[in-house]
Amino acid sequence: MGGRFTDELWEATADLRAAIDDLEFLTQLGEGSLAPEAFRQYLEQDALYLAGYGKALAMLAVRAPETEAVAFWAGSARTTTVVEAALHEDLLTGGGLPPATSETPEHSPACLAYVSYLIAAAATEPYPVAAAAILPCYWVYAEVGSRLARTAKDVLAANRDHPYARWVATYDAEEFQEAVRTARDLVDAAALDASPKERAAMRRAFAIATRYELLFWKSAFDLEAWDHPLEGIDVHHPV
Repeated sequence: MGGRFTDELWEATADLRAAIDDLEFLTQLGEGSLAPEAFRQYLEQDALYLAGYGKALAMLAVRAPETEAVAFWAGSARTTTVVEAALHEDLLTGGGLPPATSETPEHSPACLAYVSYLIAAAATEPYPVAAAAILPCYWVYAEVGSRLARTAKDVLAANRDHPYARWVATYDAEEFQEAVRTARDLVDAAALDASPKERAAMRRAFAIATRYELLFWKSAFDLEAWDHPLEGIDVHHPV
């Protein structure tokens, strides 16, 4: 197998990533012109997503074959559920966005589908396939953050505390970029030990997760909601 396997995954999803780059949500986010309601929707959904993603990372750590991989995925699970979640909470409650419309936001269809897919992959797929499914959230976010950082300079210059600019700065930070490089290395290592059938499944898992990245951001811009909300049903408290 010549070259890096993750480069192959990246190239195979070029059309999906181009569609992500063209999203109006990301264009307006970089310009600082995104409607506050859409950014709140995104943050609320991303907070729910991060809780599920952290579970998937923790399960991946348990199944990792080597100590280095165990330590990285476990550490990433903590960062996701503690550090990134704290940033979202700070942005949501810092007064720069419209008030919440619900005390207990519900997963949007896109968010629930993405989280469910990742947790199922981490729990039931072979380790190499699960690792490939986990990778797009790292890699796509890093690329988007780097790209938006270039367009967000004017926003930062005008207001260092602008919530959009703070979000961009988090995912363009060198610490996050280094985590992406490590995640890629681990997926490449997993591919070396994988069977041809598993490598085919890794390609599919990476593509599916990348497609969910596209749908997740699009759903925030569209203010996606369920056609049949669970109104009148107490889904938050036991009887």
